[in-house]
Amino acid sequence: MKHHIDNKMYHIELMSPKQNTPTLDKDLETFADRYRAIVEAGYVACITDHPMGIISFSAIELMGELGLPVDREQVVIHLNTFHTKEDLDTRLGDYIRMGGHYVLVVSGDGTSRLHRLTPAEIGIGGETVTSVELVAYIRRTFGDALACGVAYNQYEPPAHEDEKLNRKIEAGARFIITQPALGRNERVLALRRYGVPVMVGVWMSKKLDLLEKCIGNPLGFSGVYDPIENMRQVLAACPDCGIYLSVLGYKTQFPKLKELWKV
Repeated sequence: MKHHIDNKMYHIELMSPKQNTPTLDKDLETFADRYRAIVEAGYVACITDHPMGIISFSAIELMGELGLPVDREQVVIHLNTFHTKEDLDTRLGDYIRMGGHYVLVVSGDGTSRLHRLTPAEIGIGGETVTSVELVAYIRRTFGDALACGVAYNQYEPPAHEDEKLNRKIEAGARFIITQPALGRNERVLALRRYGVPVMVGVWMSKKLDLLEKCIGNPLGFSGVYDPIENMRQVLAACPDCGIYLSVLGYKTQFPKLKELWKV
């Protein structure tokens, strides 16, 4: 992951198509085109896992069925806790065989249609499985074949969020991806104390109300939000961190990325 920062490889969030989409062929084509564009540009494709609890195709299904190249340093799959143990083991085993290495582990949003992993399934006590326990399970089961990263929400109360991050790191997390930052954020900068690579989130849509819905907290931002200017501020504030882009515009923003973070 440090390789990504040293070589200025953006992490670009790529939403997987919904399983009930009425435009499946078009959505699959768009996904494949964007995946290839990210990889060919030298960036990292970060594929979501049932985002916002919406049942979607998995990264493993998509890469396999669409014949997409899997480069160890150019793919990160998201993985949440709404899977059976058998499904988890199968997906991760397939991912390793395809050449994948990086996994962003999140607790995730679920629905009644999705199975939630239970502690008994992975041989531990307790009432629920969070990203902490899932990181520990992946580390225990797959060892160095996979490198797990975890999310950090700098908008949550620090006592709770920092304590949970401590447990994630102790469980074996090897990189951190933050929620989208608005310019310089001291809590994001403080994450460097963990000694693992930090990828700072940047929101590329002008609609901050959508970001507030995603993070579940008000941002307290007034004025007109300029995603490109905000990225410049984040890059200036965090020169030794990576960048994780959400809701990127492929027609207008994607072509500008090289100039914003020059090698």
